[in-house]
Amino acid sequence: MPQATNDDSESPENGVQIDLISGERMQGMASMEKIRMILDGVHDGNIVILEEGLTPDEESRLIEVTMAEISPDEFNGIEIETYPKSDSRDSSLLGRIMGSEEADAKLTVIGPANQIETLHKDETLISALVSRD
Repeated sequence: MPQATNDDSESPENGVQIDLISGERMQGMASMEKIRMILDGVHDGNIVILEEGLTPDEESRLIEVTMAEISPDEFNGIEIETYPKSDSRDSSLLGRIMGSEEADAKLTVIGPANQIETLHKDETLISALVSRD
């Protein structure tokens, strides 16, 4: 994933990089391209924020791929929060099976599990604590 270039004097220890990814950039990508781009960023210790979120199938696949890549010494997994979720959407099992594949989410925050802790989440706010380990 292309990243902003930093002056060589700035090291990752000075802060946490946040990658803000527009819906326009994600629009032309296949599901696995999106997942790989997200996980590559998180593997680098970045927080990834998606403007338009993922479909439920893409989120499931992201979690599946993440679980396969977890290793005790290198990668602890991800923390993922999405909002807002539509209240009008049918949340029954049949509704989810027969429902639209379009994501109602407007924003998704994904980061390394060992660096991001969700402190509060509601329909309009995700409050997270981000640490450097």
